[in-house]
Amino acid sequence: MKAKKLILVTSESHPSHKPFMKVIEDLSKELNIEKEIKMEDYAFLADYGEKDEFGTTFLPQLFLETDDGKITPILTQMPFNPQKLEPDPEEGKKQALEKIKNILSQ
Repeated sequence: MKAKKLILVTSESHPSHKPFMKVIEDLSKELNIEKEIKMEDYAFLADYGEKDEFGTTFLPQLFLETDDGKITPILTQMPFNPQKLEPDPEEGKKQALEKIKNILSQ
């Protein structure tokens, strides 16, 4: 199985938009795979995304599409750096990369 593309569903007005954009840009370059940005695509999230305890989708979420057509969430919550009191895109990238490796090794 191979990675086909990264898909980010986001909103420019969301506080985690920029950290998620940094993660998708860095991963796309590092893995040399296509990226797609979807703005507020709640239908996509309803089909593939994680939901909260009430069954509601939320933004932003990052997905991996593999060459077999399967779409899997790889980062749905941006890690938070307690020392800097801000989102931590480097840790988010690390977590997403680990999930990608696990998915591709199956």
